Amino acid sequence: MQNVLSRSVTGLSLALSGLIIVVVFYVSVFGVFSESYLRVGMLLVGGLLILLFQVERSGSPVGKLLALITAAFLGVAVYQYFRAAAEIETGLYFLTSTDIWLGTLGLIAVIELTRRSVGMVMACVAGFVLIYGAFGQFAPGFMRHAGMTSEELIQVLWYSFDGVFGRPMATVVSTILIFIIFGAILEFLTIDQVLVKLALAATGRVRSGPAAAATIASGLFGTISGSAVANVVGTGVITIPLIKKRGFKPHFAGAVEAAASSGGQITPPIMGAVAFIMADVTGQPYLTICVAAAVPAILYYVGLFMATSSAARDMDLDISAQPKMNFAWREVAQIIVFMLSLTAIVVAMVGGASPAYAGFIGVAFAMVFGFALKPSLLTDIPSWIKFIRSAGMISAQLVVIVGAVGIIIGILNLTGVGLRFASLVGSYADGQLAVSLLLMALACLLLGMGMPTVPAYLIIVLVMGPALQKLGVPIIHTHMFVLYFGVLSAVTPPVALAAFAAAPIARAGAMRTAVEASRLALPGFVIPFAFIYQPAMLLGTGYPLMESVQSILFVTLAVLHISRACYPAKGKARYAPIGLALAFALLFLGAYVSWIAVAATFALWSVVRFGTFMTPENT
Repeated sequence: MQNVLSRSVTGLSLALSGLIIVVVFYVSVFGVFSESYLRVGMLLVGGLLILLFQVERSGSPVGKLLALITAAFLGVAVYQYFRAAAEIETGLYFLTSTDIWLGTLGLIAVIELTRRSVGMVMACVAGFVLIYGAFGQFAPGFMRHAGMTSEELIQVLWYSFDGVFGRPMATVVSTILIFIIFGAILEFLTIDQVLVKLALAATGRVRSGPAAAATIASGLFGTISGSAVANVVGTGVITIPLIKKRGFKPHFAGAVEAAASSGGQITPPIMGAVAFIMADVTGQPYLTICVAAAVPAILYYVGLFMATSSAARDMDLDISAQPKMNFAWREVAQIIVFMLSLTAIVVAMVGGASPAYAGFIGVAFAMVFGFALKPSLLTDIPSWIKFIRSAGMISAQLVVIVGAVGIIIGILNLTGVGLRFASLVGSYADGQLAVSLLLMALACLLLGMGMPTVPAYLIIVLVMGPALQKLGVPIIHTHMFVLYFGVLSAVTPPVALAAFAAAPIARAGAMRTAVEASRLALPGFVIPFAFIYQPAMLLGTGYPLMESVQSILFVTLAVLHISRACYPAKGKARYAPIGLALAFALLFLGAYVSWIAVAATFALWSVVRFGTFMTPENT
C-alpha cells in the first residue's frame, strides 16, 4: 500500500511538471489565453507540485499533514477566486466575509509554500509585511499608515491583479518560465558539462587554472540560470574539486564558485531572467537593457579573474603540466548548439518577436540540434523524467516566490511606506548623492539577503528606486545599481546564499567562504557606483561614443587596481593603498583628474611591474 501511494505521488508530481511545461510552450507560441486562469492556475499547479515533492521527501507524518492542510488552504482560495474570476477582471466584484476568510487562507498558503521553496528568510519577510499591512496603523513613527479594512487588504492582495497575481506573476508565467525550461534543456543535453570543459581548456596555461575556469564556466551558465544557488550546485560540483586539487584552500575554492555564479545573474542576454522583468518595469526595450548591462558584466568578470590570478600568484600550487583537453566532434558541436541557441534568441527579438516566442525558438534550436547530435537521449526515459521534474520544480518555485513578492508589492502600494522610506533616506542624506548611494547600497544588501535574484531585485527597486530617481539618476542606471547589490547580497555575510551553497561542496566553513567570496567580488561592489559617476559606461543610454570609451577606460583601470589590491604580491603590499587611491580618482573625481590618474596608473605599473597581468602567469 505504501509503495502504491508513493508511486501515485511521484506520478502526479511528474504529471503536474509536464502540465507546467506544456502550458509554458503554449503561451510562448500562441500567447496568453486568459490572464486570470493562467496566473491563478499556475500558482495552484506550482503550489501542489511543491507540496507533492515535499511529501515524497518527508518521512514525517506531521510534515505530510501540514502539506495536506496547505494544499487545502490553497485549493479553496483558488476555487473561490475562479468562482468570481469574470467579475474580478472587470473590477465589479464586492467581497463577502467568506471571500475574505478564504483569501486570507490563500495568503497563508503562499507564505508557507515560499518557506518550503526558499526557506524562512523570504517567508518571514512576506509574513511580516502582511502583518504590517493589517496592523501598521499602530506602528511607531514614519512606519505608521492610515489603516485599512480587511476587505480592502484581501481585495488588493488576493482578488485583484495588484497583489499575489500582479505584474511580477504575469511576467514570470508569460515570459520567464520558457527560459527556465531552456536552461533545463541545456542540462538535459549535457551542454553545461561541455561548457565547464571548454573553460578548463581555455585556462590551462593560467596559474590559477581551474579557478579561472570556474569563473568562465559559471558566467556562461549563469546567464541562463535563474538562480545563483542553482548555478553553484550545477557547475560547482565539477569546478570546486578541481580548484582544490590545484592546491587552493577549500574556502577559497567555494568562494570562487559563489562569486562567479552570482555574476551570471548580471550577464546578458538573459541575466538570470531579470532582463525581461527590468524591461517590463522600466518600459525600456529588452535589447537596451542587454546592451547597457554588457560592459559592467564583463568588468565584473575581469575583476574576478584578476583577483583569482593575484591570489594564485603567491600560493604553493600544483602547476605541473595539465593533461591536454581533447574535444570530440560531438562536444564541439554541442558548444556550437549553445551559441546558436543564444544567437537565435537575440536575433528573434531584434526581428520583433516577443521575448517568450524568442525563448521558444531558442529551446527549439537546442532540442533539434541537440537530439540530432545525441539521438540516444530521445529514448533515455530516466533523463526525460529528470528534465521534466527539474523544469517543473524550478518553475513552480519561481511562481510561488513571485506570489510572495506580490504580497509585499501590494502592501507597499497600499501603505506608501516605500515612498516614505525613500524620503527618509533623502532627508538623512540631505541631498548628498554619495551619502544616498551608500545608504541605499547598504539597504539593498540587507533587503536582498536570503532571497533569489528576481524577488530581491523587485522588492529593492520598489523600495529604493524612487529615492535614487529623486536625485536625478536615470532610470536604467537606477535599476542596474539596485540589481547589482541585490545580486551581490548572495555573497555578502551574514546571509550569503550562494556562498552557503558552495561551502558544503568545498567542505569548508560557510562564513569563511562568504567572507572570501565578498573579497573576490569587491570590484562588483564598486562598479554600481561607477554607473552613477561614470554613466556613459552603460552603452545605449544616450551618451556619445567617445564619452563611453573614456568612461569604460577609467572603470576598467579602477577595477584592475581594486582586484590586485585585494591580493597584493608579497613584499608589495605597500603599493595597494596607492592603487586604491588611484581607483577612487579614476571613478569619482571628474575627467581631468581621472586622466591624471590614468598616467599615474601606468607609472605605478612600471614601478612595481604591475603590467605582467597581460602575460600568462606561469611563464
